[in-house]
Amino acid sequence: MKKSGQIVHFLFELMKKTIFLLFLLSCYNLLFAQKHLLLPSPKWVAFVNATIHQDTSQVLENATFLIRGDEIVAIGKEVKIPENTQIIDIKGRHIYPSFIDIYTSFGITLPEKQHHQGLQYDVSHQKALATNDALHPERNAYDFFSYDHKQAKELQQQGFGLVVSHVKDGVARGTSSCIALVDKPKQLVLSEATNDYSFSKGHSHQEYPRSLMGMISLLRQSYYDAQWYEENEGKIPENLAWRAWNEQQQLPQIFEANDKLNVLRADEVAQEFNKEYIVKGGGNEYQIADELQKRKITLIEPVNFSLPIDVSDVYEADWVSLKVMKEWEWAPKNLAILSDKDIPFVLTTTGLEKKTQFLPNLQKAISAGVSENVLLDALTQKPANLLGLSEKLGTLEKGKKASFIISEGSPFQKGNVIYENWVLGERNKLLELNSFDIRGEYDFYVEEEKYSLSITGALEKPKFRFFHDSTTLKSVVSYQKPWLNGVTNLIFDSTRIRFSILFDEKSRISKGKLIKSNGEKLSIILENKQVFEEKKEKPVVAKWKTISEMTYPFQAYGYTKLPVQEKVLIKNPTVWTNGEKGILKNTDVLLLNGRVEEIGQNLTIKGAKVIDGTGKHLTTGIIDEHSHIAIYGGVNEATDAVTAQVRIGDVINHEDINIYRQLGGGVTAIQQLHGSANPIGGQSSLIKLRWGSLPNELKIQDVDGFIKFALGENVKQSNWGSKYTVRYPQTRMGVEQVYELVFLEAKEYETQWKTYNSLSKKEKKKVIKPRKDLQLEAVLEIINKKRFITCHSYVQSEILMLMEVAERHGFRVNTFTHVLEGYKVAEQLKKHGAYASTFADWWAYKFEVNDAIPYNGAMLTKAGVVTAINSDFPEPGRRLNIEAAKLVKYGGLSEEEAWKTVTLNPAIMLHLDNRMGKIEIGMDADVVLWSDNPLSIYAQVEQAYIEGVCLYDIEEEKKMQKRIQEERNALIQKMILEKSKGLPTLKPTLKKEIYYHCEDLH
Repeated sequence: MKKSGQIVHFLFELMKKTIFLLFLLSCYNLLFAQKHLLLPSPKWVAFVNATIHQDTSQVLENATFLIRGDEIVAIGKEVKIPENTQIIDIKGRHIYPSFIDIYTSFGITLPEKQHHQGLQYDVSHQKALATNDALHPERNAYDFFSYDHKQAKELQQQGFGLVVSHVKDGVARGTSSCIALVDKPKQLVLSEATNDYSFSKGHSHQEYPRSLMGMISLLRQSYYDAQWYEENEGKIPENLAWRAWNEQQQLPQIFEANDKLNVLRADEVAQEFNKEYIVKGGGNEYQIADELQKRKITLIEPVNFSLPIDVSDVYEADWVSLKVMKEWEWAPKNLAILSDKDIPFVLTTTGLEKKTQFLPNLQKAISAGVSENVLLDALTQKPANLLGLSEKLGTLEKGKKASFIISEGSPFQKGNVIYENWVLGERNKLLELNSFDIRGEYDFYVEEEKYSLSITGALEKPKFRFFHDSTTLKSVVSYQKPWLNGVTNLIFDSTRIRFSILFDEKSRISKGKLIKSNGEKLSIILENKQVFEEKKEKPVVAKWKTISEMTYPFQAYGYTKLPVQEKVLIKNPTVWTNGEKGILKNTDVLLLNGRVEEIGQNLTIKGAKVIDGTGKHLTTGIIDEHSHIAIYGGVNEATDAVTAQVRIGDVINHEDINIYRQLGGGVTAIQQLHGSANPIGGQSSLIKLRWGSLPNELKIQDVDGFIKFALGENVKQSNWGSKYTVRYPQTRMGVEQVYELVFLEAKEYETQWKTYNSLSKKEKKKVIKPRKDLQLEAVLEIINKKRFITCHSYVQSEILMLMEVAERHGFRVNTFTHVLEGYKVAEQLKKHGAYASTFADWWAYKFEVNDAIPYNGAMLTKAGVVTAINSDFPEPGRRLNIEAAKLVKYGGLSEEEAWKTVTLNPAIMLHLDNRMGKIEIGMDADVVLWSDNPLSIYAQVEQAYIEGVCLYDIEEEKKMQKRIQEERNALIQKMILEKSKGLPTLKPTLKKEIYYHCEDLH
């Protein structure tokens, strides 16, 4: 019994182990089966009878396109198709690579903007990140991404298979992500695709920066800060923002500029830091195509062409500037012009109100001259190359990813629809590829009564017409393959009847049911008697021709061809030399190679352009020491007490019409000053008014640096409202302490660098390298007499205070501008060595100028202070000759002394008197020919030359005015014609010109 029990126990244990093993085996088989169910072998698909556009140059007709899963296996005319392959006959239709848009916000939800009570001057967080809320280098777009099926379909319908999604927020925006327009898991192609920047602070509530020059300065300082962090990493506290910034520098760098001039500004930053930006433009880059060709910038171009403006109202039409009209007409030519200049670009849907406008706008661009191949390249190969994806995408080749579209013909031609968009092997049906064509002429039989049905129109949207004999019957018909459903009237039933017909694709006869209004059911027969034959004619696209001219700048009074330097002999004018020779009558002046070459009587020069100056006056050009024209994006960076790091030279606007207007007033050079919103403002820019030239071409080369200081009500925010009571300083005595503190900081900064630079290489490795500070660098230049102050001032006590501060720190104030109480401290100004740049007769316009008098300029001059008259505002800048004449009336200056206040004296203040301000041999040929004594209210500028180039001519201006009117009239007629075609239009809007003054914060 005992033995038999042991046997039973043994068998029982064996059975348990066997069952357990069987269980494990079954689990394994189940898991194996599930694995293969979840991961089936990739599907083979062959597209036959295809026209395959492998790239811009290789096209195969009647070819086969074979894919397996997400990979292209073979392309050719003799491709062997494996068994069990799905074969799709696309009947001559076209296959193109899917498009790539490298600049979208697809699927991105921007972080909510933080709202703060009052003004925010400091960063909003206490994290180890950047010290400004406009800097987010640590961000990644995929963290803000959610797949948007609706947007995806809209993009697929326009031919896109891949997009790059960006978080468009801030100056430094972090990294974008490359997204395939399919649902997970193939969705994320590149987690970090590009590194992004802009000139927009985005959602940041922090006050700084507020101006465009502030944005540029913040970006420049950030590059230096990131470099400093990299050089000192391990010696200083960890910072996630700067670490991310440095790690991302190997990625493609995208800069959102959104305007032609910002494209150039972005490139200036790129050159400073040895970067190559891919720059998102504004669609107006054709206006500076020659410059872009030199710089070899790669652009991302939008195609959001403006609509024509409704100019039917004769009064509202006057609101529309010639510039706006010309830009509407020329925008479609942008891509053609860039292409002709070999300027590389890719395309984006960004800026379009509706994505459905993309392909139609490309068709318009083709009508304006760009080729289809250029567009295809800009949507496929070029973006793939920029993203580093050219080995897998951008063309159709064996081994590359199966991302392609199937279209009726070229997607860039009107009427050619996209049927399918395959993204990484995933099929997206947009329209029925091989849908049964129901179009044609039919007999419709009901109880032996014959009706007629005509089906015409487009295959995707057919049009239906029921009729009996010649009478059209009211009907509503729809087709949903394979059913034709409708409601109509028939002759035997005055009420509406319903019917449904099942189309038989293999037969000419189809059958269905009809239900009368009383519910009676009848059989119906539809017999095709004539097959629809579509005429495959290539659509005729009208060429988009421009009737307005390309001008420099691209607006009213622009030149059709830039004037050039000439050899000019001006005969017999009265010459105001501003030198020892004084005023010379009936004297000739020769301008050669941009200089005054010869002065004398009865000069004869072979090959010179001769100007008769008899009875006229020739002077040096007027120099405006204090101007705010030709500045873009704000004249004040008003957010901090000290903004010495910002530079007006970064934001020159060469298109400001005031350049031309002031040329017409005899002005040839100006100092562009920062506003007076803070004790220490930004760095100045010295330019000549070379109308038609680009911003950098206006700058006077090899000049000393200048900077704007300010005193008084503005800098302590007296009249800014109750909101602005936070920023230091709020009192005049606080202003002095700002100066003291920043000069001491600058000296300490200099000491740190001197100490560091004195160390050996080995010692430098052990210490923290000082941080480059753009603000303190500029302040230190003042102390070291390399940058010079122009100070906004009114009250004598403050003028004396700043001179004392300067003397304590070992330098002098170069110029006090406005200086309306200067007559009270003229002796002290002369002793200090300061200059005075004032108004002729402005007084009592605010409290701190109550003691101003019109005799100020003359009194300062007689006290031995070099004195100038300035404009500070565009309007007086056009008549500075008259402002100077007031000093003859108020104070009794001689005509020569008065004239020097707008010519030689400002040249002295700006350290330009070695080449400007006089008519002497060797000086710059910046001269103005007047019809009369330049101090006369009757004097007109007849010609203005800058370095021998005639940039204003009163006779040429008359021709310009005629051309402007002709262009306006022609463009108005063109817009009216566009409206008559039923095209949408925009309502005119009245836009005021932006004039900057010292105090302006906009």
